[in-house]
Amino acid sequence: MIITNIETVPGKTIVKHLGMVSGNTVRSKHAGRDLMAGLKNIFGGELKGYTELLTESREEAVARMVKQAEAIGANAVVNVRFSTSSVAAGAAELFAYGTALVVE
Repeated sequence: MIITNIETVPGKTIVKHLGMVSGNTVRSKHAGRDLMAGLKNIFGGELKGYTELLTESREEAVARMVKQAEAIGANAVVNVRFSTSSVAAGAAELFAYGTALVVE
């Protein structure tokens, strides 16, 4: 599966446009991570627990998007974008979406 954030795949010809595909995940904060994040806010520095959480969330959202694209016969997803939103106290959604294509 080719995944790119640009509108085409260089060197490939678009054979079929299959529409938008997406994947998402909703994650909540871990109490221990929250405590450590509070301390980091006081002293400064990277919130490594949250960085790991967001990395895992991105990977899961992309995997779900790819699964949806494969299910409709795509071999590429272009113009991939990410969005985040707060859905409840202490929980956030990471949403990945793009355009599924068949390319040669």
